[in-house]
Amino acid sequence: MRAADPVLREVIDAVEASGAESHQRPHPPDHYGALVRSIVGQQLSTKAASAIYLRLTEFFGGRTPTPAELLVADPEQMRAAAGLSRAKVSFLRSLAEHVEQGELELERFDTMAEADIEAELVAVRGIGTWTVHMFLIFQLQRPDVLAWGDLGIRAAVKRWWELDELPSCVQLEALSEPWRPWRTLACRYLWRALDATPA
Repeated sequence: MRAADPVLREVIDAVEASGAESHQRPHPPDHYGALVRSIVGQQLSTKAASAIYLRLTEFFGGRTPTPAELLVADPEQMRAAAGLSRAKVSFLRSLAEHVEQGELELERFDTMAEADIEAELVAVRGIGTWTVHMFLIFQLQRPDVLAWGDLGIRAAVKRWWELDELPSCVQLEALSEPWRPWRTLACRYLWRALDATPA
């Protein structure tokens, strides 16, 4: 990967020299819990997402609710207790419904192709491509995922590749071709590069 892209090599060198910490997103060990955590954290800072997720688990006795428990809970009580928006409550209920009805067999994801996983997940209200990419990277730890919709990735590429504006999805896909089959690792370095100063 270093040899394939000289700019990425500069990114890696700067990150390693700076000691910028790796971006690890805490996820529950099970896939369902990880998706609940991801929905809660959409469009929030890490700190805010963690606080709301903690309040949600406290509402359910200190743990992630099962799909059945989430569906029988009063939506307004859950929303008020956790500090969730009504939209996110509806997204969580949609996830729970898909699991309860057997439309989402999460245990199969470990061996499924990424495109098939995305097709199943985006059928859930409130889950889009960004959430899918985060799930593939941080939960399933797939090695070749490009989080092209992530603002941090786009900002890092704009800075280090000295672009005039944030790159589009198409630009990022083309630029990342030399990083295959380790684009997940490249994304991790790019996130860390936001805290590193270009040489």
